[in-house]
Amino acid sequence: MLSQKQGEEAIVPSHLTETEHDGKEEVNGRDDSAGGIFSLKNILWHGGSVWDAWFSCASNQVAQVLLTLPYSFSQLGMLSGILLQIFYGILGSWTAYLISVLYIEYRTRKEKENVNFKNHVIQWFEVLDGLLGPFWKAVGLAFNCTFLLFGSVIQLIACASNIYYINDHLDKRTWTYIFGACCATTVFIPSFHNYRIWSFIGLGMTTYTAWYLTIAAVVHGQVEGVTHSGPTKLVLYFTGATNILYTFGGHAVTVEIMHAMWKPQKFKYIYLLATLYVFTLTIPSASAVYWAFGDRLLNHSNAFSLLPKSGWRDAAVILMLIHQFITFGFACTPLYFVWEKVIGMHDTKSICLRAVARLPVVIPIWFLAIIFPFFGPINSAVGALLVSFTVYIIPSMAHMLTYRKASARQNAAEKPPFFLPSWTGMYVLNAFVVGWVLVVGFGFGGWASMTNFVKQVSTFGLFAKCYQCKTPTFNTTAAPH
Repeated sequence: MLSQKQGEEAIVPSHLTETEHDGKEEVNGRDDSAGGIFSLKNILWHGGSVWDAWFSCASNQVAQVLLTLPYSFSQLGMLSGILLQIFYGILGSWTAYLISVLYIEYRTRKEKENVNFKNHVIQWFEVLDGLLGPFWKAVGLAFNCTFLLFGSVIQLIACASNIYYINDHLDKRTWTYIFGACCATTVFIPSFHNYRIWSFIGLGMTTYTAWYLTIAAVVHGQVEGVTHSGPTKLVLYFTGATNILYTFGGHAVTVEIMHAMWKPQKFKYIYLLATLYVFTLTIPSASAVYWAFGDRLLNHSNAFSLLPKSGWRDAAVILMLIHQFITFGFACTPLYFVWEKVIGMHDTKSICLRAVARLPVVIPIWFLAIIFPFFGPINSAVGALLVSFTVYIIPSMAHMLTYRKASARQNAAEKPPFFLPSWTGMYVLNAFVVGWVLVVGFGFGGWASMTNFVKQVSTFGLFAKCYQCKTPTFNTTAAPH
């Protein structure tokens, strides 16, 4: 049931992937142009343009991780923090490009076979299945779903952590219960076509938060006796590095965003442009907060915890909470699609029926957020063990294997990019990505992040009622909580 339906309806004409068909959008393959091109419903609800994809990519990259990057800088030091952001941002943009190429290749081949994509959203594991076979389908499905699952868990934990800085009358676990119920309403959003206004609003919210952190830290100035001793320990260094690797790992929804576009071929460089904008948010904010508070961040994985309470900070917290709701939907929607395909509900037109069918996906996410209430260490663990494969290794290997034969390269739907026109050059770059991430990201990063993660469990225990609610005693030599 995970494979797309074939031959039941007329094939979607190939020109629909080349041109915008007179302003009409397709939602999961269904034409939904009723009400006119300029209707309020189309403006707010139906998105498939290049700008929609750009907003979706940029909004999906910078969520709660924005608040943990200063913590990573305290582990890495200023220079390494900036350089690794640039390095992994470029590396992530390259593998997003590879995913877009493989999607176009898969769809081109399937359309030649008269495969119908009406009422069906193509996903990454299906691309791997169509190009490389069932083994790669299983690998892609396992890594993607697990990554998205824990990505959703992180958003719930972060919601409870942030709201606590405004209202501490309830403990963080109680806030997790409340936000779990709120985020469950994302089951009513059918697909990525319908995130147009949410993506736009979400990016605006993170832009405000990033510049609030930057300005507030500069205005606050350096705390008395501030020190910037990082990096001091290998375990801290690689924990911080894997958190940055995680920052630019929004690829788990790349195929779904592409499929929602009217012209998916134009996606190729969108992720890079989104990343360049994200640099203007993450680098200044992380640098400024680390400059102001230095090693105190080793005991504060959330940057909000060190900034003085004010109306500006409360506004940033509230906006970040709303954005985390949006990001939760981004992470969960591909899981909803997979679950719908498993139970045979993916082509159901009723939004309410699909919403009910999706609810079982939310429950384990809710439960895991209550078990592991510390998103800082989880970011690093997810980055090392899941993002390293989902975002970097699997796309690079899939591209090399798809075009390993001369006939595949000759008939490729997308030729090598203008800046790297040689297939040999692409193979060398892909091999470098696989080797680097396997050794540094998964190897050293996995060791460091799991060491840190286990320390959090042994220190605070599972099902912690209020993680980091009390300000810990500052110790520059202590491992981070």
